[in-house]
Amino acid sequence: MKVLIIKLGALGDVVMATPLIEAIQIAHPAAQIQLLTTPAFAPIFNAWQNLHVHAFPRRGWRAMIDIVRFVRRGNFDRIYDLQGNDRTSIICALSGAAERVGNHTRFPYTHHPSDKWRGNMHIFERMKRVLQSADVSVKRQTPILPTTMENRQHVENWLVANNPEQHPLVGFHASASAGRAEKCWPYFVSLAKRLVAQRITPVWLGAAQDKNQNSDFISRSGGINASGAFSIPELALCGEHFSFAVTNDSGPMHVLAASGIPVFGLFGPSDWRRNHALGQARHVINCPDDSANVEHISAEQVWQRLIADQLVASERL
Repeated sequence: MKVLIIKLGALGDVVMATPLIEAIQIAHPAAQIQLLTTPAFAPIFNAWQNLHVHAFPRRGWRAMIDIVRFVRRGNFDRIYDLQGNDRTSIICALSGAAERVGNHTRFPYTHHPSDKWRGNMHIFERMKRVLQSADVSVKRQTPILPTTMENRQHVENWLVANNPEQHPLVGFHASASAGRAEKCWPYFVSLAKRLVAQRITPVWLGAAQDKNQNSDFISRSGGINASGAFSIPELALCGEHFSFAVTNDSGPMHVLAASGIPVFGLFGPSDWRRNHALGQARHVINCPDDSANVEHISAEQVWQRLIADQLVASERL
């Protein structure tokens, strides 16, 4: 049996799909299973066992033609469309596969939930129902990001070089995807100052392009600049050395959920019920009014949550 899984992006969605991919592998132990994704996310699966990964650009007609050709030549028996948009619906329709599992109650899907998708639940819960329609049971409720020996050595070297005194570390991700400035919480510096006063060191995370912004934050509050320091699996591995993390609603929020630490995701206008990191619902900090901007979450509100969870000490007045 030949099985194709389609998951093109974005980062948080790919990370949340990892337990689904594992469940498909368990359901088809003798199948040849292939994953169709985009170049940015293919390295997530470098250490994944028994999964053949194919990466194509996500946008453009040329890429679409190449993807359809690849899928048709693959002669797949079953396709799991974990993306569920119009583009991947077309790919499934043109695939030639006899069985097509997807989120929508319409052609081209032969297996799907009985009810239409209305965005009224967490996307992971919905995708579990998608797989259930094809008799695939999802057991794991947290992300999976396997690492290589090289990944582990890189993280270990980075920790030795950047935290020689072995201070307690906390992960901060203060950025968001391009064009989503409304997701950026403006009080990370205030929170960092309070942590530094308790000898807890913030690690400012992000891509290489976040380096200048994080350097500015560090100049005002302290911490370590880890912009561009890690691959996605390495970020999850490094997160295992954090006491906890505080993040905007972003891809790294989902990555750090694979670290097994508390991840306090800050939500403003986006709906945390549909987008929180897997296994982290109890750590969500959202505005009293779900439609409000994330700036309505105060630094004091976050600090009190950390005290309540016994992650920081109460400050003496």
